[in-house]
Parts: sequence; C-alpha cells; structure tokens
Amino acid sequence: MNVFTEFRRAIMAAVQRLSEQGVLAGELPLSAITVEPPRDPSHGDLATNVAMVLGKPAKMAPRALAEQIKPLLEAHEAVEAVEIAGPGFINLRLNTAYWQRQVGVILKAGTAYGDSDLGAGEPVNVEYVSANPTGPMHVGHCRGAVFGDALAALLAKAGYQVAREYYINDAGAQVDVLARSTHLRYREALGETIEIPEGLYPGDYLKPVGEALAKKYGDKFKTAPEQEWLQLFRQEATDAMMAVIREDLAALNIHHEIFTSEKALHDSGAVQHAFDRLKQRGLIYTGVLEPPKGKVPDDYEPRPQELFKASEFGDDTDRPLKKSDGSWTYFGADIAYHDDKYRRGFKKMIDVWGADHGGYVKRMKAAVKAISNGEADLDVKLVQMVNLLDGGQPVKMSKRAGTFVTLRDVVDEVGKDVVRFIMLTRKNDAQLDFDFKKVTEQSKDNPVFYVQYAHARICSVLRNAAGEVPQIDTGDGALAQADMSLLNHPSELALIKLLANWPRLVESAAEAHEPHRVAFYLQDVAAAFHGLWNVGRDDTSVRFLLPDDLNLTRARLAMLRAVALVIASGLSVMGVTPVEEMR
Repeated sequence: MNVFTEFRRAIMAAVQRLSEQGVLAGELPLSAITVEPPRDPSHGDLATNVAMVLGKPAKMAPRALAEQIKPLLEAHEAVEAVEIAGPGFINLRLNTAYWQRQVGVILKAGTAYGDSDLGAGEPVNVEYVSANPTGPMHVGHCRGAVFGDALAALLAKAGYQVAREYYINDAGAQVDVLARSTHLRYREALGETIEIPEGLYPGDYLKPVGEALAKKYGDKFKTAPEQEWLQLFRQEATDAMMAVIREDLAALNIHHEIFTSEKALHDSGAVQHAFDRLKQRGLIYTGVLEPPKGKVPDDYEPRPQELFKASEFGDDTDRPLKKSDGSWTYFGADIAYHDDKYRRGFKKMIDVWGADHGGYVKRMKAAVKAISNGEADLDVKLVQMVNLLDGGQPVKMSKRAGTFVTLRDVVDEVGKDVVRFIMLTRKNDAQLDFDFKKVTEQSKDNPVFYVQYAHARICSVLRNAAGEVPQIDTGDGALAQADMSLLNHPSELALIKLLANWPRLVESAAEAHEPHRVAFYLQDVAAAFHGLWNVGRDDTSVRFLLPDDLNLTRARLAMLRAVALVIASGLSVMGVTPVEEMR
C-alpha cells in the first residue's frame, strides 16, 4: 500500500464530489495534483496542492477552494486534522491508529512491500557497462555497472518490464589493436621474446589468451602475414575478453539478458537500412560542416559528407554519418543500434555512459526522436569518476591491467556487497571517493556497515526473543496479529512513518531514474532504528523485549520485523544481501 497514492485517491474523490455539486467544472488538470510529505514535518503528515492546481480553472481563489475541500477530507476515517496553509496548500495530519496499522501491512507484504504498478508493464531497455572488449573492466566501469543494474532493479520493482542490455563495441579500430596485441602474446606463448610497441595493449591479461591460441593453432600464424590472421584473432580475442568481462560482472552479481554486437549490425546491413530510412524521410543531405569551436572532434572533416539533420531534433548542429572514404562514423552505427532497440519494441530507453561521453548526449537523443518519429524517449545517465583511495592515499594501478585498477581487484578486496552499496552513495553525476579503509571500518560513518548493522541487530533481537519470551511466535503471520495500538512512543511512530514512505520512494526514484535515493533512504531508516535502540538503553520501558509485558513485546517485535523487511527490500534493489550477523 502506498499511503500517498491512497490519499491522492481520497482527494480525487473529493474533487469528483465537488464536480457533481457544480463547484468544479470543465477540463481540470488532475495530473498536476500531488500528495507528498510537507517540507516541515511539524505541518503534518501529508501535503497537497489540489486547491492551488484547480483554483484557476474553478475561477476561485485557491484558499477558498481549499475551504470547500477541507470538510470532505476531514470525513476520512484516518484523518485527524486538516489545515490550510499559505495561499491554499492543504496539510493533513493522520491519526495514530492509521500509522500503527502500517506495521501489519508491511508484514503481510514481506519484501514485496514497495512493489508498484507504476510502470504498468511498459517495456524499458537499460543499456549499461558496454565496455570496449579490449581488456578487463576498471573501477570506472564498476560504478556504471552497479548504477545500471540497480536502476534496472528499481524500475522492475516499480512495475516496468525491464531488459538489461550490453552493447559490444567490436567493430572499431580498437579491436584491430586488440588482435595485434593478442598476436604478440600468441608468439610469446610459442617461445618468442617480444617487445610491446607503443599503441598496443601491454597488460598481462592477454597472456592467457595468447597461450590458448598457441595451444589451439600451434605455430600456424606465428610468421603468417597479418591479413591471414587479423580477422580470426579479432574474433578470438573479443570472445575471450567478453568471457572475462562476463566473469567480472558475475562477481558483482550482474547479468545482462541481451548482448548486441556492433559488428553484427554492420554485417547484417542494419546500419545501411537505418541510414536509408532517414534518407527517404529527407533527413540526410550532403554538406560541409563548419569547424566547431574549441576542440575539434575526431569525426570532423572539412569536406562534403553525408549529414543527419540532428539540429531539427534538438542537437546543436547536424552530424556526419559517413566519412569521406565512405565508411560509417561511430554515430552512424549508434543510430542503427538504437533503431534496432526501437524495432524490438522499446519506446523507453536508458543508456548509462561514462561522463566523458557527455558531448554525445544531444545527438543521440536527437537520433532516437528521428528514427522513432518522436515515439521513443532516450534518457542518458552519465556516471562520474571514482577516486580510489586507501586511507586517503591514491591506490596504485593494477599490475595485471597495466594501466588501471580493475573491477575485480576491488570486488576481491572488499566483496560485492560493499562495492555495490558504496557505488550508490552519491548521485551518478557526482564524483565518488572509494576509500578501502573507510568502506571496511565498523562505524556509523560507513553507510554500508550502518545499514547492515541495523538489519543484523534486528535479527539478533528476534533470535534472543526465542529464549527470553518463548511464548511469542515470531513468524511474520503471527506478528502481524499483534496489537499495534501499543506502539505509542514518538520514536516508534516516527520510525513507522518512515517505513510507510518506502513505496513512495520506490516510485519517485524510479521516475527520476535515481537509484542512489534508495541508499539515502536506507541510511535514514537505519539511523531511526539505531536511535530507537539508544533510547531503550536509557529508558527500560522502551526496550524491545519485556518479559513482563508480552503484548507490547509482540508489537515491538512486529515493528522490528517490519524494519528488517523494508531494509531487505531496499537492499535487494541495490543488489546487496542483508546480513543476519556482523562478523
């Protein structure tokens, strides 16, 4: 149950009642009506802008309309008070019994509490990671991987039909470099002493690939001219690197359902077909672009090119799809790729990119508008850098990778749960410091520990209950029957209200495509729980286990179990396993 959705329905019923009475008439902007927590909690539990939104079409002062709405809301059995604020905002204060009932609602739903039908099964494609298959993934890829995977899980919880996709960039010149680097390692495996020239990949990660190829092909290609082995080694090396990437992602418990090859798009003619369709619609012309101000991009050529009318769809300038030699630009292939997504039924697309691709966003959004005739929408989420530290000092690069710290290095050091949680503790477009020392310390300053400790503490209380109050059945079904009216302490009620905000947070975070909100929310829940725990240390009447008052103990155990379920529900969105004991 979403408290805010429930009361929006009550408000809409009041609007309907006033329409039947002739107070409201005509077209009303009902979609603009919101119900949310007031900025100042002292103003009540819920705030709505209904009178502000409908005042003008009703030809009434918002405050006067609010006075008409007020008695209709006061009639609701859960409403304790209705107050009109400022020019016409309406604040609702709900009675204690309503909030107490939410504990049972959570227990009956379990970790499905917060599930929503907001998305109504709409297909949405989330493409993330998509690292070039030229080596193992680094810590920057790690952040994008976690962000994309958590966003996909969040959208699924909000009721969307989510497809997780990886785009394999296996058609560019970098794959030729990979093939040549692999050939060197192949020759090395055959006993040759090699030197890796500048421009090739020096990392040790290609040694096993070279050894496997030496075992498979012997010395067949050791001295063969490049044209005899280049395409074969491209494919072999790409396949080997994608296997490594899949293993690295699996270490983070990330699994894509769809892998799309850029090379396959070229080979199938999909790039040409997308180009032809745009040309038939008059969106391609031959022209010469003015040189851009500042840094000149790689695809700029001061000569006639085939240009896409990107500026007609919100971009700053038109963009080349073909180079002067007739080959496709990267943008040409990217248009075909997003056209392929659209033709697979995705009108809602989300791409997760590194922040260094920020200049590419407008042209890609323009392309999606063009290929779909405005039916599809693309949201690009840029993920900023990760500063890897250890006790405040920069971490040295990985010997295996040669130039960077790998994703696997980080996961092997601290575990996938810590990595996933910390990667979501900042908004995606803000830089993030990942300090090995801080993320493993057991203190309230470490958010992953703080949240996990709350869950583990609750599990400990429930285990202790079996010995101290064995008369109480701690199963969810039995606890849901507890007398929740006994939960009257202000800290208890504040915690319950926070738990009841989880369904709304799921929907708002899903609509904003911001999974970091889940991490922030769980830290708030953990803080509220730990605060209540500390109150009980000073005031024995607020402790959770009271053998002399079994009814109150049962109600408090029900509340604790509800906290644990909400924490577990949030952690599942983040891809983090809740712990039952801290080591």
